[in-house]
Amino acid sequence: MKIVILSVEGNSYSTSRLKAAAEQRGYAVKVVDTLKTTIDLQQGSPDLYYEGDPLEGIDAVIPRIAPSITYYGVAVVRQFEQMGVFCANSSSGIQNSRDKLRSLQILSRGEHGIGIPQTTFVRDKNDTQAAIERVGGVPVVIKLIEGTQGIGVILAEHKETALAITEALKSVHQNILIQKFVEESRGRDIRAFVVGDRVVAAMRRTAVGNEFRSNVARGGVAEAIELDPLYAQTAIRATQIMGLRIAGVDMLEGKDGPLVMEINSSPGLQGIEEASKVDVAGAVIDYIATHHRFPDVDIRQRLTVPPGYGVADLMIREASPYAGKTIAESRLRERDINILTLRQNGQLIANPRSSRILQGGDALLCFGKLEAMREHTIDRAPPRVRKPRKHDLPPSLPPLPSSEADS
Repeated sequence: MKIVILSVEGNSYSTSRLKAAAEQRGYAVKVVDTLKTTIDLQQGSPDLYYEGDPLEGIDAVIPRIAPSITYYGVAVVRQFEQMGVFCANSSSGIQNSRDKLRSLQILSRGEHGIGIPQTTFVRDKNDTQAAIERVGGVPVVIKLIEGTQGIGVILAEHKETALAITEALKSVHQNILIQKFVEESRGRDIRAFVVGDRVVAAMRRTAVGNEFRSNVARGGVAEAIELDPLYAQTAIRATQIMGLRIAGVDMLEGKDGPLVMEINSSPGLQGIEEASKVDVAGAVIDYIATHHRFPDVDIRQRLTVPPGYGVADLMIREASPYAGKTIAESRLRERDINILTLRQNGQLIANPRSSRILQGGDALLCFGKLEAMREHTIDRAPPRVRKPRKHDLPPSLPPLPSSEADS
């Protein structure tokens, strides 16, 4: 197997560890400076050149795209995808995760069930004061939409400070997010390193002194932890929703459970390896090698099906006559509807047994006759109804209270 590591910092800890782990396993590996590649486009033959020579015979690519070169880096990863090369992270996933606003928009959809800190994006500086109130008032965290390692993240303890900071950033045309400050997690967060469908290592990072940012790059102290299953499940799910396979997921420990702050598509290895003593680089290479031997097939694009058949994401509503019945009792299979995967109570079950009882809220990935799937009372997820917020309520009303696999 021949692996390319895309990195502008060929001697960095992360790139060096990945290269060493690949070589230890007997794979050919080449570090390619992303900015020294050339994208060549012609009909039917997308190509890439590195320092004038064609990049050929590549089996897998590990993108390490620096934030400063996101646009070109994503274009290079996309070119590898067009050439049919497996990329450990997709171009769309990298682009999704790199923009803090975009990533939180994706995660905020109700059916995902992912907790995030309450956040607002303000374009007009005159709306800043109202936005601060909507997230619960000061203190608030002000973030640049693009930034890593805690850069461009400011804690504003007082309203006047928050207003002054946002006005200053707006004056230099910076896009910012205003985010609720999670007091119970002050100066502390969790980094989970996700590879494929598992968390291979996790650490808790704690800020030092008066610093509220816990990033190791800002002097934070890291300690290995045994991740709670709910936090592990959240990290894996968030990675998949973002369209990534390998990610560092940063979470706050909220009073009601994990709150995803950020998903890093090019997570550093040094802090997590030193804290956990886990060979994270080796886990990444092993995952890529497994995928090379047994590549995933996207059934939505690759499956040849007769007319009228297809794949659909469906949901069992609470009032559905299927709720409370086993898959066998539902007689779905007799109607040409086959359940490929079932997400139930946050657990993803592949090829569920016919004795599995369906519940309201279950999400199904089904293959079958499209007409049958439309006719029966399995349906698309219902539209999300926005809950009233404090500022929406009339003054006379009180505020609202705040992988097992079947075989």
